Amino acid sequence: MKDKEPIRAGIIDIGTHSIKLLIAEEAKEDIKILESLKNVALLGKDTFYKGRFTQETINHTVAILEKYREKLKEYGILDVRVIATTAVREADNRDVFIDTISRRTGFNIEVFTVGDVIYYIDAYLYHILKDKYPIHTKNLLIAELGAGSLDISVMAQGYTLMNIGLPLGMLRLKQLLSKLDGSLQENYEAVRENIEGEFAYLKRELFSIKLDDIILIDENYTTYLPGILSKETFQDKFFKLSQAETEELLGKILDKNSEQIADEYKIPPESADTFPGYAMILNTFADLNENKNIYILEASLSEAVLTNMVMDFEVSQKYNKTNQLISIAKWICKKYNVDLSHVQHVAELSEKLFDNFKETLGLKKTELLYLLLATYLHPIGLFIYNRAHHKHTEYLISNLNLFRLTDEEIKVIACIARYHRRGLPADTHLLYRSLPKDKQILIQKLSSILRISNSLDRSHKQKVKNLEVSLNRSQDIVLTVSVTSNFALEKLEFIDKKEMFEEISGKKVHLKIQQAG
Repeated sequence: MKDKEPIRAGIIDIGTHSIKLLIAEEAKEDIKILESLKNVALLGKDTFYKGRFTQETINHTVAILEKYREKLKEYGILDVRVIATTAVREADNRDVFIDTISRRTGFNIEVFTVGDVIYYIDAYLYHILKDKYPIHTKNLLIAELGAGSLDISVMAQGYTLMNIGLPLGMLRLKQLLSKLDGSLQENYEAVRENIEGEFAYLKRELFSIKLDDIILIDENYTTYLPGILSKETFQDKFFKLSQAETEELLGKILDKNSEQIADEYKIPPESADTFPGYAMILNTFADLNENKNIYILEASLSEAVLTNMVMDFEVSQKYNKTNQLISIAKWICKKYNVDLSHVQHVAELSEKLFDNFKETLGLKKTELLYLLLATYLHPIGLFIYNRAHHKHTEYLISNLNLFRLTDEEIKVIACIARYHRRGLPADTHLLYRSLPKDKQILIQKLSSILRISNSLDRSHKQKVKNLEVSLNRSQDIVLTVSVTSNFALEKLEFIDKKEMFEEISGKKVHLKIQQAG
């Protein structure tokens, strides 16, 4: 019997400083790299200095991708993904860049959010460390260090609490160092202050979280650490670094310029230029979690995604996208002092109404997620001011970095939350107007459900113990609620808030109140 052909796949990673191609095939519990190509392409130089890609950079990218396309054909690779991160994500003309690449090479670029990066890193960590390190039983800070950014996720027993991207990529730190005109020590101190300034926000967010460990994903510098610290070489590409060792590293590095670092520690010049910044980041992480270790994994985002493609592994359903986003939403609620009992109750009512109304309104099952997130987050504007708090809510949500959601999806959620009270959607509302018509209709449908479910807990006392949806003889919708106490306030609010749903659905909605047994 002929052996089954191993699964093969390829990935192209359009990074800040280079474009990489990896081709791999399945090899038992891991992957075997068949081809690895890397070409310098200074996309970050365009984005971070000028804000947009030049035509020269776009043409250079196309030339590299055309060469990679031929290499993929040589291997007969059909399963190919092209990903891009910070440099493309932050470019003002990224849409033109993506369209040009698609037209001229046939490759469709996936622009990864911070949440996308961490999702694949987390899945990869779980896959390769499952017998060595229990990542889903700990409170962890997981970071991926690239040339353009330092992407960070804080996770509690496998659930994401927050994702942030800090502009501390190695290319950015190199650019900063090149602009400084002080002495060597003054310049290093300025870089250190810049790093500490960016970490200040993270420290505030971590105030109420007790971290067990920090895991840093790094493919460029880890290999040089043993030689500098006189340690044995890494085992299994997973390296433990103590706070004292990060101090030792700084002591050996920060009295030398890049030429001296390259010569003494046999580090390539392009890495020696940025090694001081790397050492400072390690030490700043160590200070976040005093007297604990930093675990450094020698890997890359492209390797993590490619392993996922070939091995087709999945993190437990427990940690799926919806549950991760609800976890983040709950964390945001705590941050903004939201009444969590209220929003959880309204979320349960919203989900039940969605399930009963989705056919009437022509909703897709996947759109429930937008409604649930808007339900959890709709009161966060109260943190700013109780007057017009729905407008503050819209602003806050629209500026959140939500796990694996696009900018458009976040805008939709912000608008749904805004319209939980007061005025209806209007073309004079800038965020709503910026969205395509199909998304505007979706906002109206989901907001109409949120307005009803929120009205049923107007007192924030969770009086509804059961909710049933039915039709009467006239085919009107009847909501039968079993309640525990006086429901007069909720009834009044319901009468006011049901109008939007009735207008969209074309059906009358009646409320039937009965005492819970």
